[in-house]
Amino acid sequence: MHRIKTTTLFFVLLLIGADYAYAQRPASPRGEASTQIGEAWIIVDYGRPILRGRTGIFGSGEEYGTTVTGPAPVWRAGANKSTRLHTEVPLMIGGTEIPAGEYSVFVELDQGDWTLILSTHEAKESGRAPGDGLWGSYNYTPDKDVVRAAMMVEDVGFSIDQFTISFFDVTETGGTLAMAWESTMATIPFTVVQ
Repeated sequence: MHRIKTTTLFFVLLLIGADYAYAQRPASPRGEASTQIGEAWIIVDYGRPILRGRTGIFGSGEEYGTTVTGPAPVWRAGANKSTRLHTEVPLMIGGTEIPAGEYSVFVELDQGDWTLILSTHEAKESGRAPGDGLWGSYNYTPDKDVVRAAMMVEDVGFSIDQFTISFFDVTETGGTLAMAWESTMATIPFTVVQ
C-alpha cells in the first residue's frame, strides 16, 4: 500500500512539474537555424513568434511591417533579443564580403520588397540589461551596417504558424537563407568566400 501511494505521489508531482514547465514556456521561444559547409558552421539564433490566430501579420499599404516592428525603424527578424548570425567563414551576400564573425540581423520591410541588414550592433539579453547593445531593433541606426541586400519575397500559398529561419539548397559553395511567416517567404542567396 505504501508503494502505491509513493508511486501515485511521484506521478502527481511529475504532472505538476510538467504543467509548471509548460506554463513557463516563453511566448516566442528561441530557435536556431544552422548549416555546416566543410568544417565551418553558419548559425542563426532568433526568437520564434507564433501567429496565435492573427492574420495579415505584416499588414499592407503604408502600415506594412508596423505590426512586427512596432516603434523600431526595422524588424529584428523574430522576437525579443536581436536575431544573431554567427559565421565561421567569410560570406558573400548581395555583392558584399562579410568577414567571419557575429552580426545582428535586421530586415527593412516594404510590401514586396525586403532588405536584409547585417549589422555590428551588439545584442542585449533584455531591454533592461546594461550596455550599449540593442534589445531587438529599438534604437537601431544604419551606421553599423555591414551589408544591406535585397531579398526575394513571395507568397507561399499556405500559412506558416511560427516564424521560421532556415537554410535551403546548401552546397559546398553556398546556399540560400530563408525567412518565412504566415504566407510570406523571403530568401537571399549567399556564397562562401574561398
